[in-house]
Amino acid sequence: MEQLLYTLRRLIPRHLFKILQPYYHYALAFLGAIRYGHPSRKLVLIAVTGTKGKSSTTELIARILRADGKNVASLSTIQFMIGDEVERNLFKMTMPGRFFVQHFLARAVAAGCTHAVIEMTSEGAKQFRHRFLDIDALVFTNLTPEHIESHGSFENYKNAKLAIAARVAASKKHPRYLVVNADDEHGVDFLKFPVERPLPYSLRDLSLYTLHKDGSSLVYGDVTLRVPLIGLFNIYNVLAAITLTRAMGVSLQTIDRALHDTPPIAGRVERFTATTRDGRRVTAVVDYAHTPDSLEKLYQAFKDVPKICVLGNTGGGRDTWKRPEMGAIADRYCEAIILTNEDPYDEDPRKIVTEMEKGIPNKQKLEIIMDRRAAIAAALACCPDGGHVLVSGKGTDPYIMGPHNTKEPWSDATVVQQELAHL
Repeated sequence: MEQLLYTLRRLIPRHLFKILQPYYHYALAFLGAIRYGHPSRKLVLIAVTGTKGKSSTTELIARILRADGKNVASLSTIQFMIGDEVERNLFKMTMPGRFFVQHFLARAVAAGCTHAVIEMTSEGAKQFRHRFLDIDALVFTNLTPEHIESHGSFENYKNAKLAIAARVAASKKHPRYLVVNADDEHGVDFLKFPVERPLPYSLRDLSLYTLHKDGSSLVYGDVTLRVPLIGLFNIYNVLAAITLTRAMGVSLQTIDRALHDTPPIAGRVERFTATTRDGRRVTAVVDYAHTPDSLEKLYQAFKDVPKICVLGNTGGGRDTWKRPEMGAIADRYCEAIILTNEDPYDEDPRKIVTEMEKGIPNKQKLEIIMDRRAAIAAALACCPDGGHVLVSGKGTDPYIMGPHNTKEPWSDATVVQQELAHL
């Protein structure tokens, strides 16, 4: 049946397939659940959605549950993890299709996992990859404009996220949890769905929080937690993880132990520091920030240090509206800006950069270096002592995507480390 659907897709004219596409994806979701025996029914399944913070929150929840003795599987933009087995996500998509999620959960069940944490996207929901998953809990992080051209409007984008909450409300599992950022203006819409455990979280839940250069601390209840994650956005990610795991019975002491030893999350404010041969102390930061809001929050997290920004955060053929806006944000916060190539796909990469350049009135601080490695090397070479080079847009993305779906293997983190070693 699965092969028949794939064959039919190839035979159907493109314009007709666009009309039939929702039914096609729904059928695939149904067949995947049947093929692998509805594995989500045998797990406590936690979904994480939102515009920003999904990957970090997914990794934090999984880490806390493991510290509590649970056997956990997790699926995110960064990696796939079943128990102690880790596999880098090389798909350039969070929720791979063609039965991948159902197969992943079936493998988790076979490995003895009791819990699974899955990052869920609007694109995945649009293609029904969230259907036929029996979800116990959903964590909503925040909502800002993204994928507007793909969805047709912000409202459609938001509705795709809300469709995941609807699946939680429809789940036959009990209790069902909705963990929702109450400080986000759209959080109230997620809390409208009827579940046993609606759990809003807010900065007001903290007696105190402090942002440090190398992490953050927060007072939750009568416990002070020290977390080696930078920025206010990570305070929210931590709050989401705490709110859910506390509701599931994990003690604050266990949460504190898990968070205190949290290693850097790959591609999410991931820092690399070196002393150059000429005596400069240089820090490079690799981050996935690819929306105006996330880029601004990244820069704000390093507001007290000189910043050289390597910026290429707008892929070809999508969200063209944000290009000058990303440039304008870099102009406000960065002492120097290097615009570079990212994922042009079938669009002219120079055209993308030119559209970003329109948002940067101060051309004296701007340089354009289309080769991404050369751009990173140039930024590190001219970074002042104590300064930071912020390389944003790709995070852990494994490829630079070119015309006709060509792929150049890539890792911002690896390139940063190699170029730092040369200095």
